[in-house]
Amino acid sequence: MMIVASLIGSIANGQTLYVDATNSNDKANGSREAPFASLEKAITHASRFSGDKAITIKVAPGLYSLKSKLLITFSKSHQSSVPVTIEAMLLPDDTAWTPQKMPIIQSISDNNNDPNKKFPHCVGLLIAANNVTIKGLKFLGNANPAVQYYYPIKKEDTTYSGLKIEQCYFVGDKNGTPIQGAVWVHGPETSVKHCIFYGCKNALLLFRGIKGFSFTNSIVYGAYEAAVWFGPFDAPFIFRDNIISGCNFFWLRAEDTYPAYIFSNSYIGGNKNYMGVYRKAGEAIVSPDSNIIEKGINKSGSIILNEVALEGIKKGYLHLSPKSEGYNIPAGIF
Repeated sequence: MMIVASLIGSIANGQTLYVDATNSNDKANGSREAPFASLEKAITHASRFSGDKAITIKVAPGLYSLKSKLLITFSKSHQSSVPVTIEAMLLPDDTAWTPQKMPIIQSISDNNNDPNKKFPHCVGLLIAANNVTIKGLKFLGNANPAVQYYYPIKKEDTTYSGLKIEQCYFVGDKNGTPIQGAVWVHGPETSVKHCIFYGCKNALLLFRGIKGFSFTNSIVYGAYEAAVWFGPFDAPFIFRDNIISGCNFFWLRAEDTYPAYIFSNSYIGGNKNYMGVYRKAGEAIVSPDSNIIEKGINKSGSIILNEVALEGIKKGYLHLSPKSEGYNIPAGIF
């Protein structure tokens, strides 16, 4: 017993936990040598950490099925400014990385939202903490037939800030495993970079308290409602080095808001509509806005993606082909 207690204490001091869905179980202690099997167990364990040391959860390759909403929150004794990172054991820039080594997160949950909310929906990760980074993970849609609206990552409380989403895939299939909105967040200081959104109904949904937002080096393809829904915001945001194509709308703004936008060094072409308005009545309409500054925006030509073919998934899948328009833009997970 003393040995086990000592080992758990050393893990807590380091505040790094390990998860491996394929080669472990939740009776383990979360160390590198004895990882937990589920993200739920790792988050539950990490939520008890206190003090001012960073928390890191390392996720091994494998399939992680979420049977309910995964709440990312921490004890009151944990310093709110301390960074929390949930990341793949092997990141896309590691030399040993292959697509097969990317952890896959897939919700199989029924609707799990607050029943007092306006509509039933399902959430994968619910962020309720400051300075959370999610890195190197692949999110698939929810095939549960009871779920119409699935959101892999959601941050609802505007008091939390500092959410970073990096080097992640979000892959939906509207006919089988749909994603209503890949990232649905409220509040300040959200950063999304080097991500790929493929076949999601919407990629980014940003509404209340938006400030200090950054969207860079990413690809959105085939958003059959909109790439971005954007609410009122208090300060300039950063949009650069992105590829947006094959979407119904590129950008939707809230009705009765007239913000100024700056879009830089990106390809935004091959979409049915450019700018639009989402109305309080619940519909989206085309709205050509004049408060737009475009710096180095290419709308000509067409996008060619490296989609999966007979030979299977290759390292650069869903990135731009060398023959594609916009290939010179540094967008993708690497």
